[in-house]
Amino acid sequence: MHKYNHQPQHNDLSKMMVFLTTKMMQRTALFVTFGGFVTSLTTTFLPLWKTMNSDLNEVENWFSGLWLTCLYTEEVGIQCKAYDSILGLPMDLQVSRVLMSVSICTGGLSVLAAFPGLEGVEVCVEQPAMKRGLLILSGVLSWVSGLTTLAPVSIVAYTTVVEFWDEGFPDVMPRWEYGEAMFSGWFGGLALAIGGTLFFVAVCMGDFDQRPPSVQSSPQLKHRTRHYLKTELL
Repeated sequence: MHKYNHQPQHNDLSKMMVFLTTKMMQRTALFVTFGGFVTSLTTTFLPLWKTMNSDLNEVENWFSGLWLTCLYTEEVGIQCKAYDSILGLPMDLQVSRVLMSVSICTGGLSVLAAFPGLEGVEVCVEQPAMKRGLLILSGVLSWVSGLTTLAPVSIVAYTTVVEFWDEGFPDVMPRWEYGEAMFSGWFGGLALAIGGTLFFVAVCMGDFDQRPPSVQSSPQLKHRTRHYLKTELL
C-alpha cells in the first residue's frame, strides 16, 4: 500500500490563487494599458516611421513620420521640417494621423476611467456596479485604442512594402524602408489590446468572487480545492 501526499501541489496552487487575485489582475491590466498608451503616444510623434538612405550618398539618411520629415548628415546633424500641406500628404499618412489621434484619446480615457474602478481606491466605494462599469469601459476603450494603433502602422507598413517592390522605379533610386517607430507601434497596439483583455478578465474574476456563498461552496468546487491524501492500492 502506497500513500501519495498531494500537499505540495495544493500549496503551489494556493500560492498561485493568492497571487492572481482580482485586485492584482486589475492593477496588471492598468499597468499594461498605461505602458501601451505611452508607447503609442511616443510612436505618434516619432519621425521614424520610415527610413531611407542611398548607396550613392551614404552620409545622408532620411526619416519620415506622420508629422515631420528629417534629414541626418554627419556635418550638420539632424534637421526636421513639418509637412507643408495636410491635403498634399499621401492617403495612408492622412488616415494614420486620424487613427493615431483616436488611439491617443481612447487610450488616455481608458487609463483615467480605470483608476477609480480599481479595488482599494476610495472612489464609488458604495457603488460596486459603478466600479464594474468603469472597468468594462476601460477594457472597451483600451481595445479601441489598440486597434486604432495597429491599423495605421499596418497600413503604412503595407504601402511601404508595395512601394519598395514597385518595378516602375529605377533600381538605383533609394526607397523607403521600415523605421523603428513601426515596431514600437505594433508593440504599443498589442499592449493596449492585452490590457483591455485583462480588464475583462478582472471583471469576470470580480463577478466570481461576489457570487452567493451557496454557489461558492458547491460540492464540485470543494472537490477541486480541498486538501486530501490519496491512497492507491497497487
